[in-house]
Amino acid sequence: MIDLSYRIEDARAMNQTVFVTAPRLAEAGMRRLEQAGFRILFLTGSQDGAEVERVMAGNDVTAVIARTVELSARAIAACPSLKVVSKHGIGVNNIDVDACTRRGIPVYVTPGANAQSVAELTIALLGAAARKVAWMDREIRAGRWSRAEDGVQLAGRTLGLVGYGQVGRRVARVARAIGMEVRVFDPALLPPGAAESASDIIVAQSLAELLPVSQVLSLHVPLTPRTRGLIDATALAMLPLGAILINTARGEIVHQPALVEALASGRLFAAGLDTTADEPITPDSPLLALPNVVLTPHVGGSTPEALAAMAGGAADNVIGFLAGEPPDPSTCVNPEVLAKENHELC
Repeated sequence: MIDLSYRIEDARAMNQTVFVTAPRLAEAGMRRLEQAGFRILFLTGSQDGAEVERVMAGNDVTAVIARTVELSARAIAACPSLKVVSKHGIGVNNIDVDACTRRGIPVYVTPGANAQSVAELTIALLGAAARKVAWMDREIRAGRWSRAEDGVQLAGRTLGLVGYGQVGRRVARVARAIGMEVRVFDPALLPPGAAESASDIIVAQSLAELLPVSQVLSLHVPLTPRTRGLIDATALAMLPLGAILINTARGEIVHQPALVEALASGRLFAAGLDTTADEPITPDSPLLALPNVVLTPHVGGSTPEALAAMAGGAADNVIGFLAGEPPDPSTCVNPEVLAKENHELC
């Protein structure tokens, strides 16, 4: 973490406003922003994109700490004072990054801040889906002693990871510890055909190579135009019969109607989903009627430890940028903006 204490007086003199697109921010982030003298605004009403637009149109917002509510091009255009956006996490699909780029506004993320918590929930969903934990819990509460004896033992099975960043690596370590073989596909991070000598993890050269051997498939990639709908009916049909799908990334990576069909038909044994295409999930979603689905409400990164790390990192991004000590360029999702700034300063 960058020591920004020597910049506090400079930041206080700025008298600038930070807008958090949520009703609250963890104490770790609040303390940093307050010490730096920023005025802090929060969402208080509908907590939707329209409220974000109203706040940004009615205030001289200098920086946004973006949570899960949409930060649209309209909201960005409504705020000529905006200089920097910092994502509370790493998924920027709810931020119009192109609109920021056109304005020369850098968008930073906080990589790794919630990785441990997301990885732990991934493992929890995997165990719950494999052993029908949610179904047995419901049965017991309904007065029935229904003992599922057809659960999946994970040792000896192959886990396929789509994405091998900080979350995927943590999941891989746990999976190997319980006796699973791990294979990964992530062209952005690993050379095709390579193997990690320290962990004996096999790297697939393509998704088509990974899917047929993945008795469990776990998703750990951001939502981009390339990954939207990546796991569609064709991909699901390539998985071994009786496979398990785990998604703690983004719901739109999976084609949801195809997933429902695969679960209902028995082609998939089960799914553990922390994220769905519609959030909150709609009351008429067919996922709710399926007994072989375990659902959580997008809380992978919502432990006190993860929230504190994300809040602190997001605040540091804002303070550092505005105080002339910008964060590591690798945490900026539109680095072309930084290159332009550097050129103009020359």
